[in-house]
Amino acid sequence: MSNIIQLDDKLKHTKEKKAEIIKKRKILAVQKVFQCTQCAFKCEKCGTQIHPDEPGKQRFIDDLRAPFRFCESCTEEYNDYTERLKGKGNPEYYWHNDIWLELWRKWIDYQGVIDRYLKSKEFRNLLEELKDKT
Repeated sequence: MSNIIQLDDKLKHTKEKKAEIIKKRKILAVQKVFQCTQCAFKCEKCGTQIHPDEPGKQRFIDDLRAPFRFCESCTEEYNDYTERLKGKGNPEYYWHNDIWLELWRKWIDYQGVIDRYLKSKEFRNLLEELKDKT
């Protein structure tokens, strides 16, 4: 009789394991969002490290024309993108073609979707749930 596994104990153990796996997935979901999208020390477009204490670099982070944290190169591209939308832009940058414009437009749309996700009721609930358990 000692070798018989109690069904109730087995079910309880299985539920606990499932709950633990779900909790880990929730934590990873939150961690991934914040690590990938909210880092203040990397360019939001290309991921290049940004060191705000380096001379000359701060102006690109504080560039009011760019609503994102960009490195120097991405700031210049973004500014050219906005100029091209106005029918201007640097004509010497022939590679800034219609596909390049579409790439920027879709990247900006993607940033908007991420922002809406972070503000969604479900994501806020997830944060509250994790906060309550820690």
